[in-house]
Amino acid sequence: MRYHLVTLGCPKNVADSEQLERLLQRSRHEPVDDPDAADVLLVNTCGFIDQAKEESINAVLALAARKRPGQRLVVAGCLTQLHGPELAREIPEIDHVFGVEQWERVAAVAGPVVPLRPVQEPPYDIPETTRPGPPRVSAYLKISDGCNAPCTFCIIPTIKGRFRSLPPPKVVEEARRLVALGARELVLVAQDSTAYGEDLGLRDGLAGLLELLSGEVPPDVWIRVMYAYPGRVSERLIRAMAEVPQVVHYLDMPLQHGSPAVLRRMHRPSKAVALRNIRELRAAMPDMALRTAFIVGYPGETEEEFQELLDFVEEARFDRVGVFTYSPQAGTPAAREAGRVPERVKRQRRRRLMELQRRISLERNREQVGRELDVLVESLPGEDVLFVGRSYRDAPEVDGVVVCRGRAEPGQRVRVRVTEALEHDLVAEPV
Repeated sequence: MRYHLVTLGCPKNVADSEQLERLLQRSRHEPVDDPDAADVLLVNTCGFIDQAKEESINAVLALAARKRPGQRLVVAGCLTQLHGPELAREIPEIDHVFGVEQWERVAAVAGPVVPLRPVQEPPYDIPETTRPGPPRVSAYLKISDGCNAPCTFCIIPTIKGRFRSLPPPKVVEEARRLVALGARELVLVAQDSTAYGEDLGLRDGLAGLLELLSGEVPPDVWIRVMYAYPGRVSERLIRAMAEVPQVVHYLDMPLQHGSPAVLRRMHRPSKAVALRNIRELRAAMPDMALRTAFIVGYPGETEEEFQELLDFVEEARFDRVGVFTYSPQAGTPAAREAGRVPERVKRQRRRRLMELQRRISLERNREQVGRELDVLVESLPGEDVLFVGRSYRDAPEVDGVVVCRGRAEPGQRVRVRVTEALEHDLVAEPV
């Protein structure tokens, strides 16, 4: 059976789709890039914010419009967890609807599922069903799912349910499998990575997991931590990040706002907690790269509160920032709050914050000029002229890149010297 899979949304969805693909390929089902050549059309949807919902619905509509007789259209994931029955009624071309974490049932639509073989001992033989192609440079490793945080704006607990961790042996098994497939970087993802192990009775579970992984993956494989929760970045976690050699000095810690009043309305940790974490991280690792995300236009956000956010960003000087305009999610407390901010004002505030961060990002990048960095090579945009990779400061897909003169192969780690700084990217040459 041939299948065509479309994945929408965040890296956690990418990890889920990869789990689904393993089930399909172990049953000898074949992936195809052309939807017209597929027997089964699969969509892993996102339902986090309105823009993501719209993108998912458009993807389903596009496949439904070209669906030929005999094909089956299967839709799963976060959007269908929330709105599966309505979606099926509105798009009659859909044959099957599944929610989250139902990948075995999705795969069963294509045919019998063969159980996954246990991960092999070194030398990590790659299964015959692995697709041919270049080495897999970076891979997402999902360590938990669900969330217990009380954020008023977030629908994730409704979609994903209570927080639950993948047991450490299973994380190690998956890490070794990804390395066997050629991954030179493991990106740990979760709804809240810093809560890892709490449901298993582990104290400082993420720190312990990093220490465990360091003995299980090769020394030249990067480990990157995403989606930390402010206040949960403990002293032991900071020490583990500083001391475990494979862990890059990078942390993604979404803070959502910089106004104390807005943070209280969001039911988020305080600005003081965030600043304490930032100071502690930079004290332990002076070269620390910090990424965060903010929401502008939260209900009731005044111009003064927005200015507090701007002042906070100026003070904290993050390396990377993502900015989202508030999108009300039905069923969340924030959706019932008064004081809706006009869309025009939301867009204007997003633009102002991004303009500020572009300046800060350029200044932070200029601090790298003359410095030597390791770059993980990802692509070859110009034969014998340029290669593109990422330093420890750059997470895949969301951050900048390093453009280097010369030639290198995907998956190589190359030492370079930074020669020029751009707003988001760096230019360098091999040492």
